Amino acid sequence: MRHAPELLLPAGSLAKMHAAFDYGADAVYAGQPRYSLRVRNNDFSSLQALQEGIDGAHARGKQFFVASNIFAHNAKLKTYLRDMEPVIAMRPDALIMADPGLIMMVRDKWPEIPVHLSVQANAVNWADVKFWHRMGLTRVILSRELSLDEIEEIRQRCPEMELEVFVHGALCIAYSGRCLLSGYFNHRDPNQGTCTNSCRWDYKVKNASEDASGDLGAMQVIPLQFEQALEQANSFSALHQQPRHPLADQPYLIEEAQRPGQLLPILEDEHGTYIMNSKDLRAVEHIERLVKIGVDSLKVEGRTKSLYYAARTAQVYRQAIDDAVAGRPFDISLLGQLQGLANRGYTDGFYQRHHTQTHQNYMRGASEADRSQYVGDVLSVENGWARVDVKNRFAVGDRIEVMHPSGNRDIAITRILNDAGEDIGVAPGSGHFVRIALDGALDRALLARYL
Repeated sequence: MRHAPELLLPAGSLAKMHAAFDYGADAVYAGQPRYSLRVRNNDFSSLQALQEGIDGAHARGKQFFVASNIFAHNAKLKTYLRDMEPVIAMRPDALIMADPGLIMMVRDKWPEIPVHLSVQANAVNWADVKFWHRMGLTRVILSRELSLDEIEEIRQRCPEMELEVFVHGALCIAYSGRCLLSGYFNHRDPNQGTCTNSCRWDYKVKNASEDASGDLGAMQVIPLQFEQALEQANSFSALHQQPRHPLADQPYLIEEAQRPGQLLPILEDEHGTYIMNSKDLRAVEHIERLVKIGVDSLKVEGRTKSLYYAARTAQVYRQAIDDAVAGRPFDISLLGQLQGLANRGYTDGFYQRHHTQTHQNYMRGASEADRSQYVGDVLSVENGWARVDVKNRFAVGDRIEVMHPSGNRDIAITRILNDAGEDIGVAPGSGHFVRIALDGALDRALLARYL
């Protein structure tokens, strides 16, 4: 039997935390909105909710890590230790941190609290890991830009440090998440927790050298004016003094689908433009190798994802870890189960070098589910009928997967009743409650419709 790594899941809410634990997670991480990189869709904005989460995890024999991983400006330094005092008193199992200054302040004031180095600090070599061990940290979350071979070398050279890696979730196109695109377009700083995922928007490109008195003149250009963008392009051309394509030196404007009439300027330099759309990370097929290497924690990204996402990823990666530890071969059906989650296409990132398939997805920015769709939560089961909180449409005749910690099963929908007990052919979608035939103790089961 090999050593089993920790399975670490995101918790954007108490419900997601409990779903993660129900389906096999060993620990969860959540963020303080003011000091973490997830401000939106975060139910742990109050100390009361955070205390409930930490206590709930400990009551189940699980761990709860608090992300405090922004790169703080001076204004937040003034309040940081004061705001952290009640959080430390709750006894989280570790803080996840990136800013060396904040780490120093926490280590000085609370040397007993374990600190994990955030992926935002982009540790990419064994000397980096040894440095943070010398600073008193107990775990390093390695950069996503590392290969399996590089991780293995770090493990061999740093046996004294816990190592954590990401195995599933959205990937940022910027190096270790250090993106400025959202801040440039929307004044929403990704490194302060307010990223708007500008890289995933749907854009149309317009030529900014058209007559500004024409159609472009009636549109709002933000945050740069036309003249400023043109001046930048001319300065770039003069600086490099090299033959370039005649269209490469002029500015272009892009229009985002949800904000017609607002034009955002972009420029291209010798490296190209930087608006890209990464596929999502899926490394379940590499769990066996990561277990053999001796990685201590395998992490899933997605604090803003659904409860169904938390349950499905926990269930799939729990099986992959258990199989790897027991020496069983990889179950290829796990790939299909993850394909059913909303995703932008999958890649295994940098774990293997020189892939032949593309790593970027230039065709679509929105998530799609290719195998199944989350359609409802089972609230209760009485006398063979389950009351369902509908999340997406399903109908009589559909084949449904019932997900439950006790095991999954497939059923066919033969009848759907509304709350008045009347037969209806379709559960219309979110906001509706219906009943379906279902036997067994399956409270809190999740339903997914096969596509």
